[in-house]
Amino acid sequence: MPILTIESTCDETAAAVIANDGTVLGQCVATQEALHERFGGVVPEVAARAHLERILPVIDTALSQSGIAAGQLDAVAVADRPGLAGSLLVGLVCAKTLAVAWKKPLVAVNHLHAHLYACQMAVTESVYPCVGLVVSGGHTSLYHCTSPLDLAYLGGTIDDAAGEAFDKVAAMLGLGFPGGPAVSKWANRGDRNAYSFPRSMVHDDNFDFSFSGLKTAVRYAIVGPGHQDFPKLDVPEKTKADLCASFEAAVIDVLVAKCERAVAKCRCRRLIVGGGVAANGYLREQLQTSAVENDYTLTVAPMKLCTDNAIMGAIALEKIRRGEFASLDLDVTPGLQRGF
Repeated sequence: MPILTIESTCDETAAAVIANDGTVLGQCVATQEALHERFGGVVPEVAARAHLERILPVIDTALSQSGIAAGQLDAVAVADRPGLAGSLLVGLVCAKTLAVAWKKPLVAVNHLHAHLYACQMAVTESVYPCVGLVVSGGHTSLYHCTSPLDLAYLGGTIDDAAGEAFDKVAAMLGLGFPGGPAVSKWANRGDRNAYSFPRSMVHDDNFDFSFSGLKTAVRYAIVGPGHQDFPKLDVPEKTKADLCASFEAAVIDVLVAKCERAVAKCRCRRLIVGGGVAANGYLREQLQTSAVENDYTLTVAPMKLCTDNAIMGAIALEKIRRGEFASLDLDVTPGLQRGF
C-alpha cells in the first residue's frame, strides 16, 4: 500500500504519494523563491505563512495525480527535523491531523537522512555501506552510513553551510536569490585561480567545515578591508566572474578533500551526495575525478531530487519495514544542531 509523504522543513511545500516499492505515484512541490527574493534569503515567518496557504492544495494535487484515495494509504510520513521551527510545525500538525482523520500511522522522517536516501532511489543496487555528504543551504554534514536508517555523524559545518555561503556571495554581487545557480553560472565564465581564497579547515584532521571566513574574504576582495558598510558597487563583469569562480573553487576543494578523507577513514568504497548544492556541476565534476583517482564509487542524487522535495520521504518505507512509527505527541526538532 502507498504512503503519503510531506516536506516543509524550509521554503518548499511538497507532498508525494509513493508505492511500497518506491514508485512515485504522484507528487507536487510549491516553491517560495519569489517570496524571499527581495530579502536575499529565506525569512522564517514568511516561509511558515506560505506553507499554511499551500500545504493542503499541494497534498490534494499529489493525491489527485496518484489516483489514490486516503483510505488506500498505508501511512502518513512527515519531516520533523531539522529545519525552521515554524515551517516544520505546519507540516507536522497537518500530518498529525490527517493521520488521526484517516486513522493511519504516523512516520517521522529526518530531512537530512532523506536527502541521502534520494541517492538510493537513483540506482538499483544498494549504496550501503557508504559515506554520505549532505550539502545544502542550511547544512553541510558527513555521515558514515551502514543502512538507510543507521547513520553515524562524522562532522559538519561549525558556522555557515556551503549553500548559505553561495547565497551570501550572490547577494554581495547582486546576483539575486537563490544564489547557488547564479554564482555557478558566473563561475563558468571566470578564472578559478584569479583570487587566492582560504580553504578553511581543509588540512584539519576532522570532518568539520567552516565557510564564514571564506565569505568574509570575498567581501574584502570586493570592497577592500576595513569597510564597515557594504556599498553598492558596479563590479566589472570579468571581476564578477573571477570572484565567483575562485569562491566556488575554494568551497568545492574543501568539500572534496573532506569526502576523500572520510571515505578512507571509514574504509568505504562508495560516496553518496545529496542536497541542493549537489546540483552544482563543478562539484559533481570534481567528485567524479576524485572517485576515479581514489578508487571509490560516486552516487549523486538526481538533479530533480537535490532540492527539497517529498519524494525523498520514501525513506519512511524503510522505517515502516522496521516497525518504527511515531506517536501523536511527536514534536519538531528545528535548528542546525550538530549531530543530525
